[in-house]
Amino acid sequence: MEHVEKIIDEKIQGKALVTENKKENTKKLFIESYGCQMNMNDSEIVAAILDKQGYNTTQVLEEADLVLVNTCSIREKAETTVRKRLQKYNAVKQVNKKMKVGVLGCMAERLKEKFLEEEKIVDLVVGPDAYKDLPNLLEEVNEGRDAVNVILSKEETYGDIAPVRLNSNGVSAFVSITRGCDNMCTFCVVPFTRGRERSRDPKSILEEIRQMVAKNYKEITLLGQNVDSFLWYGGGLKKDFNKASEMAQATAVDFAQLLDMCATEFPKTRFRFSTSNPQDMSLDVIHTMAKHKNICKYIHLPVQSGSNAMLKAMNRQHTREEYMELVDNIFKIIPEMALSQDMIVGFCGETEQDHKDTLELMEYVKYDFGFMFAYSERPGTLAGKKMEDDVPSDIKKRRLTEVIDLQQKHALYRTQKHLGKTEEVLIEGTSKKNPNQWKGRNTQNTVIVFPKEHYKLGDFVNVKVEDCTSATLIGTAVGYSDNN
Repeated sequence: MEHVEKIIDEKIQGKALVTENKKENTKKLFIESYGCQMNMNDSEIVAAILDKQGYNTTQVLEEADLVLVNTCSIREKAETTVRKRLQKYNAVKQVNKKMKVGVLGCMAERLKEKFLEEEKIVDLVVGPDAYKDLPNLLEEVNEGRDAVNVILSKEETYGDIAPVRLNSNGVSAFVSITRGCDNMCTFCVVPFTRGRERSRDPKSILEEIRQMVAKNYKEITLLGQNVDSFLWYGGGLKKDFNKASEMAQATAVDFAQLLDMCATEFPKTRFRFSTSNPQDMSLDVIHTMAKHKNICKYIHLPVQSGSNAMLKAMNRQHTREEYMELVDNIFKIIPEMALSQDMIVGFCGETEQDHKDTLELMEYVKYDFGFMFAYSERPGTLAGKKMEDDVPSDIKKRRLTEVIDLQQKHALYRTQKHLGKTEEVLIEGTSKKNPNQWKGRNTQNTVIVFPKEHYKLGDFVNVKVEDCTSATLIGTAVGYSDNN
């Protein structure tokens, strides 16, 4: 999830978190999340903290003692949705006088004054590093005071809180390894809402994975705004590494080593990671992926634009040529690697030639998947303050359509390469279109559907690919894989 904090999965936006209820808990918490997977993960951490304060989760807004909305500042749409939700909570508050409402996450950091003072719609505002402070903040609120903590921390990684993960498919889990980001891309608000980059202790990461594996999770995704810059040298900010002692520097653990530790200790568990940043990706990571069968051959490698002028304006720390060289090296080491992109179309000052450069870069890489957006100004970013959003919206729309159409073409080109092959698939759930079919993903992260037969959720199955669309492979299981 590099910069534009990725993968905003539309299906899970605003879903109320459900966890196992404890008999002794007397209060009810309603928590819903918007935005990226890091936010969904954070909501699970919040539920774990409040569970100890006597809160069970509920899906019935009207009966809640505490309503929390975990917010996102990436896209305007998320912000508008959250405002609408807050109005809805306030209507319920008129009826249920004891209900308290709080805003968590990235928007909290940015709009604290608005929420508390101007609009008086919330009792509590908690930034992404202050969740441990929730018990104290709730005490304040119960005594009738507004409570705010949006202080961004240098240390907080929530390494010692095991998130409560119950509303997932029970097969794949997410584990956060870093928080914050140091790359000041001009279109992105993350460094301002989530703070500077710090990594979590590898011991606590491995311990959390052990717990997940003991609960029978089969696939773990390591999460961070920028996983490649993971660097543990005893704690502290990434940017302070050069001030650490020689011993600390010599025994530091980087991302390639962390991946190696995970894959080695849990050979039957599949590993994925997200998001990567081209400027921080070392080929050591690719060599580690090549060495272990259980590290999936898929990298989300955002580029944002194929034009050097745009990359510079976005303050991306790589050129088009460096990115292409990285892609060449990746394919050299792992020819079957799948890559996906983030693309921002119509950034400040983008010319027709810049746009052509993007299409050419896409032709060069032929991404398996993509996440494509027309640029829209976000308050609080450098571009928002200093650059003119000067590409007319009809031109943005046309360019975006061209980028999306080309991505569709490449996606089909990539899925067709799987035809006739037999590939290992982890069963993650029932196909949305057909209740008699399982769906899962191959190592390249492509979705495969096939008849259920006698196979079960969480099985690793070899599937022969017989047909495909640009998004999905269709096949038949030929037996269990040797990974069960």
